[in-house]
Formats: sequence, structure tokens, C-alpha cells
Amino acid sequence: MKKNVFIVGMDSFNLEKLKKLPEATECNFHAALDINEIRNVPGYDMAALITTAERRIKETPGGIHAVVSYFDFPATDLVPILAKTFGVPGPSPESIFKCQHKYWSRLEQQQVIPDNIPEFCAFDPFEEDPLASIELEPPFWIKPFRSFKSFLAFRIKNRDQFHEHIKELRENINFIHEPFLYLLKRYNMPPKIANMRESCLVEKTLSGHQCTLEGYVFNGDVVIYGIVDSIKDQHFSSFSRYEYPSSLPNRVQDQMSRVCKQVIKHIGLDQSVFNVEFFYEPSCNEVYLLEINPRISQSHADLFEKVHGISHHRVMLQIALGRKPDQLEWQGQFNYAAKFMHRTFEPGKVVKAPSREEIESIAREIPGTIINPHVSEGKQLSELQMQDSYSYELADIFIGANERDELVDKYHRVLDKISFSIEKED
Repeated sequence: MKKNVFIVGMDSFNLEKLKKLPEATECNFHAALDINEIRNVPGYDMAALITTAERRIKETPGGIHAVVSYFDFPATDLVPILAKTFGVPGPSPESIFKCQHKYWSRLEQQQVIPDNIPEFCAFDPFEEDPLASIELEPPFWIKPFRSFKSFLAFRIKNRDQFHEHIKELRENINFIHEPFLYLLKRYNMPPKIANMRESCLVEKTLSGHQCTLEGYVFNGDVVIYGIVDSIKDQHFSSFSRYEYPSSLPNRVQDQMSRVCKQVIKHIGLDQSVFNVEFFYEPSCNEVYLLEINPRISQSHADLFEKVHGISHHRVMLQIALGRKPDQLEWQGQFNYAAKFMHRTFEPGKVVKAPSREEIESIAREIPGTIINPHVSEGKQLSELQMQDSYSYELADIFIGANERDELVDKYHRVLDKISFSIEKED
């Protein structure tokens, strides 16, 4: 009998990656929750989502053998809850929440890697004068305790900028904070965390070369199997592309790996995949941990597939099935791969988007290219959910190359052929 693997946030792109894995022949993939139930929704009723997922699992003949997700909130938060409920391999809810709660995570990191994190503090955005309670001086970042894709994260340079952005933060923070708080309280997280009056984090800005370590923990053994560079737009804080493998020197990659393993073990994360974001600051030859995400980055999946011949969905699936992951071999079609986030930085209306025929034509002309549009004609960019605070994503463009410099060259060739047209707002 095949093993039933339940996905929190099933979508077609990642399902195709899963179906290519060697383990797919022994698995049936089911939606604990569909992607449309956790994205572009008016709100998150966590009790209802948990009930729906549990009902679907119980109603499936043969029961459950594994539960996975490659998406952020609320999917990653629900995986350990479902794993514990049904007795399948998975991390503890507390270890996941320690990673996801930005302030709690910083407190844990401070105990073991104090020299590798920025100064930080918590604050309540609804205080009459929240800036008065912040001891740090700008520049710094403000962000909710729980978020994703840099939603409601703002870089603050001065007092006026803080007061400008605090309004937007107040209006929108409860979209994720309230349902996350529900989980912390329902699953008995420490009262000093679950009952905090504060809901936002302030931390000093980091700079340098940004990258992400992809890894897993199996029976307490922490393994890093890939490092992906995160390259930002020249004039904004938004990412322009992810590039694999990393261009950082081996000694820096080893330094990051040591710090990463130390904090992952301290948090108690086990039977789980993760990705951890770092900065390397060449001026002081030091590495700084930005955040821990206890899931694979599905944004990197096609990069691993292009370079290794198989996506790191396999690592996720093997861990969820209770197996030690196989080592990734360098057997892909390309030596390098990148995911480009094609963006615009001003609001407006989409008046033209590329057709399927255009996308297929580009893929034929530039082999290894995948284009996933996020918008369609008539879409108001301001209606897009979970964008970062400075831009709107129009499409993801995946590209493979045999030389690193080819990646950007191919991307520009794609932009010359792809047709997005935005009618700017006044």
C-alpha cells in the first residue's frame, strides 16, 4: 500500500517537483489544505483550518504517513501540530514557534551566538508614543513578531519615517499576529511569550553579502547541504534574485555553517528541514544571523533541480517519512541557476501580461527558463497580498546557465521578450 503524504498548501508548481522524486512511486500526495485556502484570503481562522486539515486526513483511506509544507504562515506552523496529532515524524510545535516568533527566536539566539546577531528589542505599536520605548537609535528595521516575505517590515532612517510607517503597521499587523497568537496560546507556549503586550521587533540594520543556508536535522544531527546567494535591488531593499551555488569563499560558508548548527541545536529543532538567512560583512569579517525558517525555501527548489538534477523537496520528503536524507549529487543540467523576481516599484494597474504562448516561446528559445507570472491583465497591484513594503512582484523567472555571468545575460534576454505593461497611478 502506498504511503499517504499530506501537504499543507498544495499547489501545482511544487506538486510537480514532488512527483519527480524517486520516492513518488511509493507515495500518494493529498492536500491537507489547498494553496487557495491559505493565500489571497480575507483572514485566517486557525481553528477552522486545523479542523479542515484533520478531517481530510481522517477521511483518507489508509491514514497518514507524513505531513509536509514548503510555504510560510500558516502552513509551516501547522505541520508540527498535525504531525503530533497523528503521530507521524515531525518537529515539536515549540521548536517551530521558537523559530517563527522573531523576538523569541532572537532571545534564544542571544544565549548561544550573541556576537552573531544585531541589537534588538520589542515594542508595542499601539502605545501612544511607541518610539519613546525604543532604546535603539535609527537606522533600524521594524517588523512584526510573525510575518513572511518582509510583509510590514520597514527600514527606518529617522523619526518622521517611523511615524509614517507605524500607521500602516497598526492597520495591518493583526492579519497574521492575531492568528499566530491563537496558536501560541492554544498549544501552551510559555506565558511570557504568548501573553506579551508587545507585537513588534526592532533590530539594527545588517549589511553585506546576504545568503541562505538550506539544511535539515535528523536525530539531532544538523546538516547543511546548500547555500544560496540573495541579491538585492541596487536602490531598494527588495530581492532581485536568488543565485546558486553561493559565490562566498569556503571559509565564510564554513563559518556560517558552524554558527547555524550551534543555534539550531540550542533551539531543539529536530526531524525537520530549515533555511537560515545570514549576512557576511567583509569589513569586519563577521557573519550575522538574520532569521530561521523551519521549512525548505520553495523559491530555491528549481535552482537545486537545475544544478543537482533533483529538487530539495526530496530532503523534505525523506525527513517527513522518518528517513535520513540522501546526499545531493551534482548531476543537473546546469552549473548555476537563479530565480529572478521581476518587480515594479510603483502601484498601478496591469494592462498587459504575457500570454501562455509568449511564455512557451521564450522557454523554447532559452532552454531551462521557467516563467511564473503573479498578475493578470486588469489586476490592481495594490490588491496583491503579502508583498514586501517597497515593491510588487510581477513574475518569478527561473534560469539555468553553465557560467555565472550567463544568468543575468539570459534574464535580460527574457525581459526583452516578455510583455508586462503597467498603467501607473497618479
